[in-house]
Amino acid sequence: MDTKAPRTVVALGLEGSANKLGIGIVKHVYPSGISSDGELSPEYIELANVRDTYNPPAGEGFLPRDVAAHHRSTIITLVRQAFEEAKIGPQDLDCICYTKGPGMGAPLQSVALVARTLSQIWDVPLVGVNHCVGHIEMGRAITGAQNPVVLYVSGGNTQVIAYSQQTYRIFGETLDIAIGNCLDRFARVLMLPNDPSPGYNIEQYAKRGSKFIELPYTVKGMDVSFSGILSFIEKLAKTEPDKYSPEDLCYSLQENMFAMLVEITERAMAHIGATEVLVVGGVGCNVRLQEMMGQMAQERGGKVFATDMRYCIDNGIMIAQAGALAFARDFTTSIEDSWITQRFRTDQVHVEWRV
Repeated sequence: MDTKAPRTVVALGLEGSANKLGIGIVKHVYPSGISSDGELSPEYIELANVRDTYNPPAGEGFLPRDVAAHHRSTIITLVRQAFEEAKIGPQDLDCICYTKGPGMGAPLQSVALVARTLSQIWDVPLVGVNHCVGHIEMGRAITGAQNPVVLYVSGGNTQVIAYSQQTYRIFGETLDIAIGNCLDRFARVLMLPNDPSPGYNIEQYAKRGSKFIELPYTVKGMDVSFSGILSFIEKLAKTEPDKYSPEDLCYSLQENMFAMLVEITERAMAHIGATEVLVVGGVGCNVRLQEMMGQMAQERGGKVFATDMRYCIDNGIMIAQAGALAFARDFTTSIEDSWITQRFRTDQVHVEWRV
């Protein structure tokens, strides 16, 4: 696209890579048109952002087949709700964006099937989106962060990222399980509810804790490891319940793992000379993590950016946001290529809408 006439892009986003099913609609306005080069900075207008969550009983995780069944039974209702909220119809869409990966196979496939079907029924182009890039672009749009070091923390991912030459490059990451997965699994040990999320309930317990329990601290260069920490604290919770309260265990777990994340994020900031940190992903909602990251950034003369639960938890509008930017650079996904993948790294995406 290369025209100086005013342009708009309206995108429908479908996200269902884990237990959250989100549908969002975003409108991008380009008052001076869309140039063929340069960074895209459209006016962002949120039209709809609806979500429904599959929550298993306390003490249990979610199985891919159960999550997929939830998504299949809920998605049409959510799409209709999004259109009602946006006050538009399928005829107003420029593209339909869906999560191509990474994520859980069965839920991803269920949502991709619906996106593929709607694309053909309505004759609207399809855009496959990287889940991680969706989080980053949503965070940039909402907070106004310009060129931050990104800490991406969720149930399935833990990465420190910085942008360079049309790629979100990974400086460091988990060597085993993601921080959100660690929190979720420990919540099961304590039999904490899954509603609204295990991590949220651990955060509330941690606020009532005061005694710090020494845990393994595993930073290896720019990478981190959480599996050993989880095994260690699980043993404490199960074998010495009278010595360590659930509140102190949650408090210690958060403080220990968040300190690890602050360390590697600060190192990335120093390496590239950044003054901004953007925290995205479901764990990014944690107020204590934001506080610790904010203190580090302030000591370096910088600033931390974060969003609330509407945007840091998996949602459809983040997929619409990233997809609309890609679509404005003429990127579309053919039906033949509209498969999903459980492994789709952040640094595999050509970020053509930035310079």
